[in-house]
Amino acid sequence: MTRLFVPRDTTACSLGADSVAASLQHAIEQQQLPLEIVRNGSRGMYWLEPLIEIDTGHGRIAFGPVTRDKVGEFITSRFWEHSTEHPLYLGPTEDIPYLKNQQRVTFARVGLINPLSLEDYCAHNGFKGLQAALNMPAQDIVTCITDSGLRGRGGAAFPTGIKWQTVLDTPSDRKYVVCNADEGDSGTFSDRMLMESDPFSLIEGMVIAGLAVGADLGYIYLREEYPLTKQIFEEAIEIARVNGYLGKTVAGSDRQFDLELRLGAGAYICGEETSMLESLEGKRGEVRPKPPLPAVKGLFGKPSVINNVITLASVPTILAHGPAVYQGYGIGNSRGTLPFQLAGNLKHTGLVELAFGDTLQVLLKDFGGGTRSGRPMRAVQVGGPLGAYLPESQWDTPLDYEAFLAIDAMLGHGGVVAFDESVDMCEQARFSLEFCSIESCGKCTPCRIGSVRGTEVIDRICQAVENEEKRVESIELLEELCDTMIDGSLCAMGGMTPFPVRSALLHFPEDFKSSA
Repeated sequence: MTRLFVPRDTTACSLGADSVAASLQHAIEQQQLPLEIVRNGSRGMYWLEPLIEIDTGHGRIAFGPVTRDKVGEFITSRFWEHSTEHPLYLGPTEDIPYLKNQQRVTFARVGLINPLSLEDYCAHNGFKGLQAALNMPAQDIVTCITDSGLRGRGGAAFPTGIKWQTVLDTPSDRKYVVCNADEGDSGTFSDRMLMESDPFSLIEGMVIAGLAVGADLGYIYLREEYPLTKQIFEEAIEIARVNGYLGKTVAGSDRQFDLELRLGAGAYICGEETSMLESLEGKRGEVRPKPPLPAVKGLFGKPSVINNVITLASVPTILAHGPAVYQGYGIGNSRGTLPFQLAGNLKHTGLVELAFGDTLQVLLKDFGGGTRSGRPMRAVQVGGPLGAYLPESQWDTPLDYEAFLAIDAMLGHGGVVAFDESVDMCEQARFSLEFCSIESCGKCTPCRIGSVRGTEVIDRICQAVENEEKRVESIELLEELCDTMIDGSLCAMGGMTPFPVRSALLHFPEDFKSSA
């Protein structure tokens, strides 16, 4: 029986993967074909979805995109016997340059395994990190993470080991592990993709975190807009619990750890860790002042490890192979890999996992393939809606946390959104402020009021009736307003909203000139 892999990833399904799988299954049953369908995760090459793979026994070969209207011809051609002759033949999957030129570490199993098969997961090094952790004192686990150089794969890039050490060292009768899966940044989908395609890696990472700091309960705070993710991950939790990887005797040991999944309510601000904690506790999602830090007084007032999906899913491979292997990837203080998500006006959108050190230019040209429209690329926003807009002169910047900080930008969650020459950067700056005014929790004045006033000032700048003197005055006022938001906001929502505004003003000043 030949295995036929059809992805069950949200993006692949939105492009017709479910109907393709159903049509293939119908043909298999009607014609009694020697084929078995396996629903795997996506490889992350979204311009090729639905991507169909055949297991040859010597590796997989790929076809795509295979749309529903092509299934009949696909079957008639007996593609599993005459694969190289089919017009949708892409060759061995692992040899597709987009995939071959990546360094897949955290995403090594994504697109390869059946997401809900423990047998598949264990056959691809699953739970090796947990087994290693069960034989280590808590301090040694934390030291391992610290030595690996792993930093939070969210906005702040805070060293994970330091955060875990603080929770471990804080005395308490109860501690928690909280996974921030409220993936709300524009152009980002790595959390969703991993939870749908390799959910046990996140479960394993959270269990290890619990062992490291003395927590026996974890929460996953999931974005409400991910219904398929919720379905798959809840199934994965139950499978892990039934098979002894969650509960009172983790993997047959005397250690216990369990997980609960909670849905957010669509508020972007709840991606901020303290606002997320408020929401988990059943309160309105508002930012908490710091100190105390959540590592000291977090969920329900107890010491809490708070990391995002990619951070926690990176933990098992570090424990399984040792910190030195993970340290071997990257440059400077940016160690390991980061899954970059290519979106916007690009030919080849999708997920690219790379070691830190390559340039933004490599992502945009070698992987993204330039603009889909064919027009010259003009600007790129990295790091979500609070990230700076980068002109071509900055695309040779290394993909490194400190290198991006040096140009007043951030890598954030790895979202990359490209724009061609038709973009109006004044409108993009306005969008940043309008977005903040809508999504602000409203707790601090600079964010709540500053974003509204900033939108009004940009409108005045762009009005044709204004003369040059008033335009310059309005730009100066906008700069002062940005200073106030940066210096006075309670959290990064208001403090970073000026980043895209200032970068647009600095690099694309011509778009802020009066149209009169």
